[in-house]
Amino acid sequence: QVQVVETGGGLVHAGGSLRLSCVASGSVLYINAVGWYRQAPGKQRELDARITNSGNTYYEDSVKGRFTISRGSAENTVYLQMNSLKFEDTAVYYCNARAYWGDNWGQGTQVTVSS
Repeated sequence: QVQVVETGGGLVHAGGSLRLSCVASGSVLYINAVGWYRQAPGKQRELDARITNSGNTYYEDSVKGRFTISRGSAENTVYLQMNSLKFEDTAVYYCNARAYWGDNWGQGTQVTVSS
């Protein structure tokens, strides 16, 4: 099993920045990709960015050029640097660690962007 914990959310003005952290524990050697998702009120959860074990990254068009996903010095840590935040980025952000048996989700961290 893999446990995932997200931190770093908060309240920020539009145009500001936040860095989210995702720390995985447990059977981390079986993780092959880590993704950051968002879920706004009344909407489905959607992918923002993903990084694979080989370092390949993927970004949704809405966050390209503003968000950066990266690995920390510890292999079990992944960051999401969010710059130029917009009001519409307000959501609960979830980290997902994908292993061969399936997805492992954290509890989420709230990001609120004030206009």
